[in-house]
Amino acid sequence: MNTDHWAVLEDSERNQWGYVPHQAVGPLVFGMDRDAAVPAMAEQGFTAEHHDMGTWHMTGRTQWRVEFRKPSQWRSRPAVKCYFVEGAGLTCVLVDGLTGPQVTHEGIRLIGRVPSELSREMEVYAIEHDEGLRCSPEGDLSVYDFEIERGAQRAGDAVVSWALFFDTGEIAGTSWDIAPAEVWYHG
Repeated sequence: MNTDHWAVLEDSERNQWGYVPHQAVGPLVFGMDRDAAVPAMAEQGFTAEHHDMGTWHMTGRTQWRVEFRKPSQWRSRPAVKCYFVEGAGLTCVLVDGLTGPQVTHEGIRLIGRVPSELSREMEVYAIEHDEGLRCSPEGDLSVYDFEIERGAQRAGDAVVSWALFFDTGEIAGTSWDIAPAEVWYHG
């Protein structure tokens, strides 16, 4: 049986990115358009594959998903999926737990981690900084002000953390505080 599908990159093999809520994830700046994101990711060694997703809700605005992979991982799942909405630019960045860059915020590594260890670090941070915690339906804790959604994905007989970073901003005059439905399922 080929277990390459579940191979988890070591942190030393991953691009190292920082995160600033509502501003940027590594080289990806919320609001940037696809024409700026693709070369920014190419500088990090990623290739792009574009997918037209039709229109965003009832706004009539076109939305796209751009999947980024390393050329050496061409047969694997995308390391990063970015979601763009016409007129709003980049709204969501989904970083894969197996092959995605390591994203760090406030000294906490968020990607490819054992979920319980990451939850423990989130809890310690929240207590030390008098911050609130939120819990996903699956039981994953995150610091409220981190403005991320996180979850776990299978890595063989183990699981590792993935994260969704978002800033949907103003779309068609309505403030959206949720990401596109497709983003929430990360399989």
